[in-house]
Amino acid sequence: MRGTTVTRVAAFDCGTNSLRLLIADVVADADPGAATLTELDRRMEIVRLGEGVDRTGRIEVEAIRRTLAVTRRYAELCDRFGVSRMRFVATSATRDAANREDFVAGVQAVLGIKPEVIPGEEEAALSFTGATHELTAGAPFLVVDIGGGSTEFVLGEREVEAACSVDVGCVRMTERHLAADPPTPEQVAAATADVDAALDEVALAVPLGRTRTLVGLAGSVTTVTARVLGLDRYDRDAIHRASLPVADVLAACDDLLAMRRAGRAAQPYMHPGRVDVIGAGALVWRRTIERVAEQTTAAGAPLREVVASEHDILDGIAWSLARSAP
Repeated sequence: MRGTTVTRVAAFDCGTNSLRLLIADVVADADPGAATLTELDRRMEIVRLGEGVDRTGRIEVEAIRRTLAVTRRYAELCDRFGVSRMRFVATSATRDAANREDFVAGVQAVLGIKPEVIPGEEEAALSFTGATHELTAGAPFLVVDIGGGSTEFVLGEREVEAACSVDVGCVRMTERHLAADPPTPEQVAAATADVDAALDEVALAVPLGRTRTLVGLAGSVTTVTARVLGLDRYDRDAIHRASLPVADVLAACDDLLAMRRAGRAAQPYMHPGRVDVIGAGALVWRRTIERVAEQTTAAGAPLREVVASEHDILDGIAWSLARSAP
């Protein structure tokens, strides 16, 4: 097609718990709004880069080693696919670590590009783009991205109108509070108090009552969704854009928080690297849904369902490469 360009891009998302890769073709023409993104490969590995960061303020040497080993494998995959443009984004654990430059230098040595340690607000905006790009109805959207170290909240229609990033995530809350198997009522209460305090902060920055569609992202949300759907394996296609009744999602959150680790590990949809942190992730998701439901009810438009998305910050990073493609 005359004037059409195809750029093969690689988006890396390095969070507290996982390192993910999306390789895609960006097809663009003279109209930037007509660009399309065709997924070629998508991968995720649990690296737990943020292990211990909440306690020590530093990334452990072994955690850096694990993450760089996966980065090398991803780099080989990019070479095989003939990727021409890459962007590596690092989020909560790297933001919080005093020795983050050690990790940044390691990634740069492997990939030849400097990883970007982005602020929470930019993380929220990228998540919003990735999650809502294909949604054509239901605005305003509230996109909630539950990570390992932080959770991002962003409200908007086609563009971001309000956003907030808070330091509650599935790894951070597990390490800080949920040590027992299963967590004790006292531990759950302490974690809930932290999450609720964070939601108070969010409510000051983001008008939650304007939400018409609540979209949840990342592994905690998609695992809860898999439970509600009764999946006998993890199925991205079944989970993506699943719209589920609020009561069913809250019940699944409660189930996962109350389970012993062995019970979680036995669930057919459960990623092994998520077994020990899904209870905290489910708690964050439950309290978020309850707060949004409370606010939307007060505004006269009660929240009835929540949507799970498999498109998230990783897709947002790829779209950012699409917008800047020559």
